[in-house]
Amino acid sequence: MKIGLVSPYDWRHPGGVNTHLKVLARELRDRGHEVRILAPASGAVRDEGVITMGRPYPVATASTVVRISLNPRLGRRVTETLEREQFDIIHVHEPMMPVLPMHVLRHARNVLPDVVIVGTFHATRDGGNRLYSYSRRILKRWFRQIDGKIAVSPPAAQYVSQYFPGFYNIIPNGIDIEHWDRPDLAPLAEFEDTTNILYVGRAEKRKGLGVLIRAFGMVNARDPDTRLIVVGPDSRSRRRFENSVASDGRRGIVFVHGGENGVPYEELPRYHQTADIFCSPATGHESQGYVLLEAMAAGIPVVASNIDGYASVITHGADGVLVRPKDPYDLAAALTELVRNPERRAALAAEGRAHVEEYGWPRITQQVLSYYERLLDTRRGVQRAQQRGQRRRLVATE
Repeated sequence: MKIGLVSPYDWRHPGGVNTHLKVLARELRDRGHEVRILAPASGAVRDEGVITMGRPYPVATASTVVRISLNPRLGRRVTETLEREQFDIIHVHEPMMPVLPMHVLRHARNVLPDVVIVGTFHATRDGGNRLYSYSRRILKRWFRQIDGKIAVSPPAAQYVSQYFPGFYNIIPNGIDIEHWDRPDLAPLAEFEDTTNILYVGRAEKRKGLGVLIRAFGMVNARDPDTRLIVVGPDSRSRRRFENSVASDGRRGIVFVHGGENGVPYEELPRYHQTADIFCSPATGHESQGYVLLEAMAAGIPVVASNIDGYASVITHGADGVLVRPKDPYDLAAALTELVRNPERRAALAAEGRAHVEEYGWPRITQQVLSYYERLLDTRRGVQRAQQRGQRRRLVATE
């Protein structure tokens, strides 16, 4: 098959959707399929099979910033690309996100009448989506072009179905387990000889870093031989946290500087091998919890907020610990219990490592391919029925 994967997000900027596409493309190629990725980019891209389309701009949405193309004139470039590539499958990720996915949905069927279009919905947002609410009537026109719909988790399916009802096949984001399961990596020397709690993510309010810093103050007061390692991209909000920690004289908190994009993906497993506990106290807007899967694959016990997206990945007390969102006291109690109980940490880590196998890329890729094949078979069946109907009409008129 020739497959086109479409991302609305800046290919030069790391993120969950682009990471998903990059690995999915690799897995599909390993199975003999030809793959192209269509995405906007803020600069030159050298990745295999990536076709850049449009320059992205930062747009604030749902307590975060997304980098998407806003060029309404991309249609001609999209049409030329579709005519040249002749895809069998077009798989659009976040299909209702402006503007590249919408251009692809608008023009694909005109250029390639027999193409199968798949849409994957990754996001969920507490409180709803104003874009979907205000533009639903317009967006339904493009939504109807999608033959098969995927959501990465039950919360993501529930969220999008409020605006666009239908059947959503649940196929979670895959995790590159071998990338994270690296016992061969030595822990970072500067962080040895203490119990390390690791946070990986942006310093946005919805990620709960402020809650974690408050909770860690209580943990460190009870057990001074503890450290909080904060890994993530530099930003204005992150600098505010750093300045606050410094001015308050808080002990044991280290901010790792990795530039605008954070620590490179290739280097992150070293921090996971250094950590004893992974913590993600997000307050909402999480559809699956990819960072939790990364930590589980690395063999670290996870403490996370009891929100829908995280609860779809973790079973409390079995393969991780879930705490009340926005509650630093409950979070501090859970972290303290694990700091003081290495055996409990080891048991949770072992269960988490076993559970994460369900999200391994070989399994997820096969689920995606099987869905493609079902949709192609359905499309061919419709075409055969149409051909039979045409023949019957010709016979009737003779």
